[in-house]
Amino acid sequence: MRKFIIFFVALLFFYSCEYLNVKEKETTTLDIVAIVDAEKLFIEDVSRILPLNLSKEDSIVLVRGYINDWAIKQLLLKNAESNVTLEEVKNIDELVQDYKESLLINSYKESLIKQQLDTVVVEEEIADFYEANKENFKLNEELLKIKFLYLAEATINKNELIKLFKSDKIEDLEALEKQQLSFKTYHFNDSVWSSLDNVMLKLPFSKENLLNKTKLLQKQDSLGLYLAKVNSVLFRNDITPVGYIKPTIKQMILHRRKIELIRDIEKILVKDATKNNNLKIY
Repeated sequence: MRKFIIFFVALLFFYSCEYLNVKEKETTTLDIVAIVDAEKLFIEDVSRILPLNLSKEDSIVLVRGYINDWAIKQLLLKNAESNVTLEEVKNIDELVQDYKESLLINSYKESLIKQQLDTVVVEEEIADFYEANKENFKLNEELLKIKFLYLAEATINKNELIKLFKSDKIEDLEALEKQQLSFKTYHFNDSVWSSLDNVMLKLPFSKENLLNKTKLLQKQDSLGLYLAKVNSVLFRNDITPVGYIKPTIKQMILHRRKIELIRDIEKILVKDATKNNNLKIY
């Protein structure tokens, strides 16, 4: 592969010298692929971008494209450097410096957070946060407490399963769950809130039917029978239940802790620097 690359890039270099606008002839070696003014592209640079087991034809396309992109980048950079003002260069240098400093500071902060942040959020803390901010947790979607089941047409004990599904007895639900491997689609935990949009992706019932809290919904198709039972409904602008928003509350609590931790770290840094005479404010 290396011999092929050397041969190919040597040919490319030979035919593209005029395009690259080489101003000074230099003594070249087989390790050099292309030159733009004083900038050089080497075989080693090109070799890094070639995946293993690439065909000869694909290698040619990839190498040609890489050399071409490199050449255009160098030419644009040279033109940009010769056409930019000193003031613009100064502004760019300041932006680069600010960006570098921001990256270093953020990396340092993240390291401190990783070491010192308490990530354990207890249920009591979630409940307190929810109660204090409940009015801010308004729903922008409808939620349901629902159980549903899809029985294939060929199901042998279909009538018995329908009877178990309609029942509110715990033992009947347990009996139904024992046979869940024979169901195409099912959801029996109607004690948790589910997004209406997600439910409608799985069931053929209309939005109106589901929001009406009908005791039992049934719909037959050519392959089987859909059953659904809606126990509770929450509408848009209702208060979001704590169980549904618990992961979000946890992240909000952790975010608040991060901010407080960074503030404490900054105060300690200023205090220590002042104490050690490393910081003087006049």
